[in-house]
Amino acid sequence: MNDASPILPRTLGETITQEIRRMLVEGELVPGQRLSEAALAENLDISRNTLREAFRVLTREGLLKHEPNRGVTVAEPDMASIIDIYRVRRFIECKAIAQAYPQHPGTLHMREAVELGERARESKDWVAVGTANMMFHKSIVELADSPRLQVFYGQISAELRLAFGVLNDPQFLHLPFLDMNASILTCVEEGRAGDATTMLDAYLVQSERTVLAAYERSMKR
Repeated sequence: MNDASPILPRTLGETITQEIRRMLVEGELVPGQRLSEAALAENLDISRNTLREAFRVLTREGLLKHEPNRGVTVAEPDMASIIDIYRVRRFIECKAIAQAYPQHPGTLHMREAVELGERARESKDWVAVGTANMMFHKSIVELADSPRLQVFYGQISAELRLAFGVLNDPQFLHLPFLDMNASILTCVEEGRAGDATTMLDAYLVQSERTVLAAYERSMKR
């Protein structure tokens, strides 16, 4: 096994870009939110020039939106973006889990994410349930042993969390999938990668339908 770690940021700008992306993945920044350059630069203890560098990268990735006279806001994904995100997820995650084995570090991280999600469910912290779910899928991608793929998937995760944020119903979106996560993990831990792949593919299809139906309802309000 090539137990490679993700590619590490080489500049302060890359570090800040990664940190803002993390804030998006974990739901700390929400779709449509206007980002105060002064406040965020102070909070991150960086210069505005460094923050603007991160803003430019994240805007190119479609995670932020810059508008004249309005500044920078968090992007709001549309239905076409959601469909494309799930297409990419099925391609990456199902390929990754097909080569899973019980002792892989990614499997251990999947276990940690499942346990975190279960604790969050007990405390009815649905945003934390969503974050645990994102961690679970990030851990699946680790199984591919590709640092570049993990970096790319970080962008996909951020876009997906923005889609969830638009719908603003974390309990509805995440609760049904906690038990599915546990079932997929059991297959991997028992060395049944083929079964895990089949389950994950069905899981992602169901998740996409759930998200798209919720998105369509939200547009009719």
